[in-house]
Amino acid sequence: MKIKELPTLERPYEKLELYGEKALSNAELLAIIIKTGTKEETSVQVAQKLLKLSNNLGEDLNFLKELSLEEITKVKGIGKIKAIQLKAVCELATRMTQPHNYRQIQVINARNIYLFLREELRVIKREVVKIIILNRKSYIIKIKDISLGSSNFASISTQEILNEAVKMGASRIILVHNHPSGDSTPSDKDLEITDKLCKSAKILGIQLLDHIIIGNLEYTSIYKYDLKEN
Repeated sequence: MKIKELPTLERPYEKLELYGEKALSNAELLAIIIKTGTKEETSVQVAQKLLKLSNNLGEDLNFLKELSLEEITKVKGIGKIKAIQLKAVCELATRMTQPHNYRQIQVINARNIYLFLREELRVIKREVVKIIILNRKSYIIKIKDISLGSSNFASISTQEILNEAVKMGASRIILVHNHPSGDSTPSDKDLEITDKLCKSAKILGIQLLDHIIIGNLEYTSIYKYDLKEN
């Protein structure tokens, strides 16, 4: 059965127009982006097949961010153009959760950073290391990706971190990385790198305020940074 053959109130476009976007299921919302199905399946059915690629049956849509174009196009009914459109929508959704001008943000404590970066980092299946560069009043000057690793390791270059901090005239820095396992407990290597970076930064007159590790819906602050106490 084609979408146009369904009862009017079961068609995603008409349903959204009448009841609003919140009335639609995940499959129906995706069907609007996918637009057309195949000879055998409607766009909603194609969307349902895409959702089955998730371990949680599509209840958490964040898995879509991690799918490659090749993985998406393996679903019958989704070609290269549709896959690109889906990836573009995912990136827009990510950017919509981030403040449009982070340079106006003052970092009060580690939780600020967690809330700011959690949606981006908690679903990534590889370790990503970021440096947050701040001025003396702890306002963000810049956020830069330092390393993109595998599923269980990210190479952190102390020299690269400090070069970027010096270049930006940083007074303070915060190191952030994710644990794809979901467990934010620091490893021995995390603690070793934190200590090494702290000592090296101090020589350059730069303060390492914290090293924050983001898991799935949790985080660990190694130094438990709080502006009120600094």
